[in-house]
Amino acid sequence: MVRADQAAKKAAAAGRKGWDLMAKHSVGLNLSAGVASVIVATVLVLLKLWALGQTGSLSVAASLADSAVDLMVSLGAMAAIIYAAKPADEDHAFGHSSAEDLAALGQSVFVLISAAVITVAAIKRLTDPQATALHAETAGILVMVVSIVLTLGLVLWQGRVARRTGSKVVAADRLHYLGDLMPNMGAILSLWASSRFGLGAIDSVVALAAAAVMVLGAVRIGKNAWDALMDRRADPAIIQGVENIARDWPGVRGFHDIKTRMAGSRVFIQIHIELDGDQTLRAAHDIGAGLRRAILETYPQADVIVHKDVARDAGGHG
Repeated sequence: MVRADQAAKKAAAAGRKGWDLMAKHSVGLNLSAGVASVIVATVLVLLKLWALGQTGSLSVAASLADSAVDLMVSLGAMAAIIYAAKPADEDHAFGHSSAEDLAALGQSVFVLISAAVITVAAIKRLTDPQATALHAETAGILVMVVSIVLTLGLVLWQGRVARRTGSKVVAADRLHYLGDLMPNMGAILSLWASSRFGLGAIDSVVALAAAAVMVLGAVRIGKNAWDALMDRRADPAIIQGVENIARDWPGVRGFHDIKTRMAGSRVFIQIHIELDGDQTLRAAHDIGAGLRRAILETYPQADVIVHKDVARDAGGHG
């Protein structure tokens, strides 16, 4: 009996240690994406400031304004990541991960505002009869090419981190930089067309297309963040996965009342399992603990509570 109790305690400690390691790894990845975002945004702002002074290009100015917004948003995103990583305390028993949803919602609003500003500027440039004379186009093109390379590198890293951690903040921040690629290419097109053919309005068309992409992405990110703040259930695929694990778990005769909700990159899961009422409390505990570990192995970002009920004669709901 003593050995069994010690084994159960060791298994529980190992489970907690494994969760802590996974949580720390996810926080580290999210922070790396946040720091990279701030560094890249700072470099882009400085480069585009110089390019604007050299060329006098409105498209470069629009791209500069967009990067300045990105820098402010990236700083806010990194602060949200740090805050969301704080452990649960007496006032926040379920942790602070909802800060990610609040930040993502704010970011989606910033993206919508940026898209509106770009749209208005593009329409004004298209309807303005006086063309803006550009100069030093080659220097401007080189700066925009460097901007695209840096942005692509950041977007690739953010995409990898978002897939591994499920962070909405990183996903929203990645959207900003994806939206930057088309205006940057539009600026290159504009500078090249100005240098080669004396045309300066091509980037306005590209900017309008980029604004439309930004709006679609912002609505998607904002909706996901809003759903999480309103305690919407988790992805149906996750719920189905939990049901499949519970249905095949040894000793579980049935299950019911699966409840889930999202908060930031975490999913909270509660499930009632139906067990043989004549077995020992220890045996029932081992079944529940084993099921919880299995769910956590499949969904590392989950917080799982398993309730144990006595199985009814008619069987459970599976």
